[in-house]
Amino acid sequence: MTLPTQTLALIGTGMLGREIARGLLASGHPPERLILANTTGTPPEGLPCRTTTPAVAAEAADAILLCVPPAAAPRLGITTDKPVLSTMAGLTLTRLTALTGSPRVIRAMSSPAAGQRLAFSPWAAAPGATPADKALANALFSAIGTTAELSDEAQIDVFTAITGPVPGFVAFFAEAVQAYAESEGIAPDTALAATRQLFLSAGQMLAAGPAPAVHVQQMIDYAGTTAAGLDAMRASPLAALIAEGLAAATARARTIG
Repeated sequence: MTLPTQTLALIGTGMLGREIARGLLASGHPPERLILANTTGTPPEGLPCRTTTPAVAAEAADAILLCVPPAAAPRLGITTDKPVLSTMAGLTLTRLTALTGSPRVIRAMSSPAAGQRLAFSPWAAAPGATPADKALANALFSAIGTTAELSDEAQIDVFTAITGPVPGFVAFFAEAVQAYAESEGIAPDTALAATRQLFLSAGQMLAAGPAPAVHVQQMIDYAGTTAAGLDAMRASPLAALIAEGLAAATARARTIG
């Protein structure tokens, strides 16, 4: 996907905004076509882009990407007819149009993995978004990882729960693995090193190989030590408890805005 030639105002330089900026720059987006904005106009360390306030950035740019916390959205003071992309959790397309005045809004979810160009950033567009606006969303979010257009805006809340909090839930599972190793007398540093390598290699294998269910079945069919563990986990309420946790996060995403 070719990066757009428009100048982008990235409003919000917290963790997510900074990492999206880093990912865009690493993908080849020219610094002079990326304007950063926050309430003080203070440049984030290590990002060679002009930094100003939200209203000034929105006026100067061709398109706007909102990366502020949902609670800060009403204070942005932006009125525009330009394309507006948002990664704010819980703010619907209708609400985004009401806040900005633009009918050309696109609602997305991303993650701090954008800085390493590893984010999954799905998006949904309002009826007023043009084909060019959708192409812009595809190009920007492809530059920081992978993306997909969703036909149902409500699914954004599911991805807010699943892929937004990187490493979040995966880190919790890793914490449990490390704790088990330590309970068996393994030194904490060694347990941590092993756990990190496990999840690094697993992520790479899952990214390039078959679907997760196929990996699981292959291990079960092999009938080794991993099969014994997987059989015990499948027989436990673990999968239902994971779904319960994700449902709680999804429900919160639907009220946070």
